[in-house]
Amino acid sequence: MRTLLLKKDEVRRLISKTDVIGAVEEAYKAYSSGQVEQPPYLGIHLPSGEIDFKLGYYKVNETISMKAHSGGFKNNPAEHGVPNSMGTILLFDARSCALICIMDGSLITGIRTGAAGAVSVKALARKNAKTIASIGTGNQARMQIRAINEIMKIEKIHAWDSTAETGCKYKADIERELGIPVIVASSKKEAVEQADILVTTTRGTGSLVEVDWVKPGTHIVAIGTDQRGKQELDPELFRNAKIIVDSFSQCSEKGETWHPLNKNIIAKGDIHGEIGEVLLGRKPGRESDDEITIFDSTGMAIQDNTTASKIYQNAIANNVGTFFQFFEE
Repeated sequence: MRTLLLKKDEVRRLISKTDVIGAVEEAYKAYSSGQVEQPPYLGIHLPSGEIDFKLGYYKVNETISMKAHSGGFKNNPAEHGVPNSMGTILLFDARSCALICIMDGSLITGIRTGAAGAVSVKALARKNAKTIASIGTGNQARMQIRAINEIMKIEKIHAWDSTAETGCKYKADIERELGIPVIVASSKKEAVEQADILVTTTRGTGSLVEVDWVKPGTHIVAIGTDQRGKQELDPELFRNAKIIVDSFSQCSEKGETWHPLNKNIIAKGDIHGEIGEVLLGRKPGRESDDEITIFDSTGMAIQDNTTASKIYQNAIANNVGTFFQFFEE
């Protein structure tokens, strides 16, 4: 058999935001239905950044995915001539364990993480939500807005970033690309107080969003925390909120939810459920317009699996990519 190689530009042509939102919904439902084997992911902290490895087996499509994704290497372009964040995904046929595809994974990580936020908004935000606060204005903040814009009409974005220049560039980019008005807030508090939906995408290492800033009925999409050293939310926010996680095991050990658990503000039994359980109808989603809902997303291998598998299928159907002989009998 032959192995397919898909480069970044090819991956970009093979997937749409709508496809990825569907793939992420499928991933969450599969995970909460026992159709997935997913070992705990491995993160290695390095002097200049970090690299994560995520492995997942999806029983329905008989595919195993393995992804390596790095981030935080700010000096990479100047010193090494490569991006500061990179990803690679390998797909294996679970029936033989043969490597069927090697693809660039940098776009997939960003797009499927954006789609995760959109899935949570669809399931948990108030139906009349119109205004988004974005704490952080980097690449993932843009991915979140692009995906959420697919499933609701965003009337206004209040954005805050620790670097004013980055916030201003975000405003220009979003207004040009999507036509959504962006107000660059002078403080985190000013942005958060306006939110129907709050999206946090920083690499924060301390509490950013205070409990008193968040108004009743807000849906919070907590994206930035996927290791214990990171934190974006005041743990007190969890005391009276409905907490929904992508993976109970990951979020209670490495996600934003770990912080209130560690401080005994909540117990594990206070976690309402996984997003897959809500999508399957096994657990209720939002039950009142005054509820504060928190979606804690640490990112899961099964999201990479379903998204990359869709890209692979599209590549085969459209004759995109380069085949090469990797194995010999």
